[in-house]
Amino acid sequence: MTQSETIELEPLNKIIDEFNGRTGTLIPMLQKAQDLYGYLPPEALNRISEKTGIPLSQIYGVATFYSQFYLTRRGKTIIRQCDGTACHVRGAGKITDTIQNELGIHAGETTPDYKYTFEVVYCLGACGLAPVAVVDNKVVGRLVPEKMAQILKET
Repeated sequence: MTQSETIELEPLNKIIDEFNGRTGTLIPMLQKAQDLYGYLPPEALNRISEKTGIPLSQIYGVATFYSQFYLTRRGKTIIRQCDGTACHVRGAGKITDTIQNELGIHAGETTPDYKYTFEVVYCLGACGLAPVAVVDNKVVGRLVPEKMAQILKET
């Protein structure tokens, strides 16, 4: 599915109905919608607004305030490379360069085929494994550029 394709809204209707108009359920509703689509497409936000009566501006306000929500489609594999202090001094920059060169994208971007999204973060809480990344929700530590290149070839 490309970002310009129409999304199927029937599963979203079921999610909205599940919350049955209860107050204080916008965030969990957005979380479930994002789980469904991988991001929050405009059509989904419009449907949530229509069915709940919550103003679209309020929905966008919540979706843009919390970093857990994404308004653009992301890759199937998410790569988060740490560049916090411990990782930085142990060569995270070289690993970032390797990822960018191997995938042909920069931090904050997604490959055109939606296979990868690459992010640089500033702490993954695994300083003892520095430099560290999370690839497809798996922590990978003591990275060197060659190891990251191999990981990318295997995913």
